[in-house]
Amino acid sequence: MRRIVVKIGSNIIASSHEGLDTTMIDRISGDISIIASEGNDVVVVSSGAVAAGMKKLGMKTKPTDIRFKQAAAAVGQSSLMWAYEKAFAGNGKKVAQVLLTREDFADRKKYINAKNTLMTLLSYGIIPVINENDTVTTDEIKFGDNDNLASLVSIMIEAEHLFILSDVDGLYEDDPRSNPHAEFISYVEEITPSIEQLAGNAGSGVGTGGMYSKVLAAKKATSHGIAVNIINGKKPGLLIPTVKGQHYGTCFKPREDRISQRKGWIAYSSRSKGSVILDEGAVSAVRDGGKSLLPSGIVSFEGTFEVGDSVYCISVKGKRIAKGLINYSSTDLKKIMGRKTSEIEELLGFKYSDEAIHRDNLVLV
Repeated sequence: MRRIVVKIGSNIIASSHEGLDTTMIDRISGDISIIASEGNDVVVVSSGAVAAGMKKLGMKTKPTDIRFKQAAAAVGQSSLMWAYEKAFAGNGKKVAQVLLTREDFADRKKYINAKNTLMTLLSYGIIPVINENDTVTTDEIKFGDNDNLASLVSIMIEAEHLFILSDVDGLYEDDPRSNPHAEFISYVEEITPSIEQLAGNAGSGVGTGGMYSKVLAAKKATSHGIAVNIINGKKPGLLIPTVKGQHYGTCFKPREDRISQRKGWIAYSSRSKGSVILDEGAVSAVRDGGKSLLPSGIVSFEGTFEVGDSVYCISVKGKRIAKGLINYSSTDLKKIMGRKTSEIEELLGFKYSDEAIHRDNLVLV
């Protein structure tokens, strides 16, 4: 048995003019039902609510005003779930709607609670259908995309494989819609900056993410040892054989030196409340020596944060080095930065820790 996440883009199952494509939803749901029936745990991350709502509200173009996007999401989400409910029921499967926000990942308690809920649903053989809660979260509509959500969900439930259904065959060296001779990339050993540049950053007219967001999502997932495949969701007959090991689309190799669940949460899910600026010695100790960050290596900081908040560690040249959970508030750090560990208790009247950020709570970025 494997744990699998399938991300379905809005441009696969919906359009602003036609609304939901129930025929496509039925086909994909049928494939997923077969995969689940073979003993796999499957979680679906699906876009499409805004596009479905646009059709029902008579919107001709994608709205730019947040309140209209929220209204479209509210109207369309019920239609989206009803379509999945009917499609999976026809294959003898039950589904559950799960709406998540970025805060559900940023807050550790909410993160654990969401994970427990998903794992419980899977234990009952239910297929969770996840979407961002676009109705109440303005920044997710403006900046978020379900490729990123799918990668975070994959990490959360410790999936083995993430399948991203796109409207193209996978990653090309150029945009195949404008360059029919663009070379196809079937396998990516490592996601380098050059690979990210190849993906570009253009999205579709319906969805919020393009190939660039899919590559970034793959980068997060593969760092946790999760294999990622981008395949053409509009072509029938690809998902099931790809799950079984046949090669379609673009495959991204999972890293063998995967980071831990906790450090993955710090790196990708926790929301930074500020930054601490490190001198050259501290940068070397953290980046090259795998050491904790001591107050003596901090020259300044930005933002307001409390004990346990997530902060970025930045060099004096402005380059991000790491991200971690700080042991002292910004108020207390102001008094002890640049000072020796032996001076902390004298300066503050107490000492939580010798380190500003312990290496167990520090991850390189």
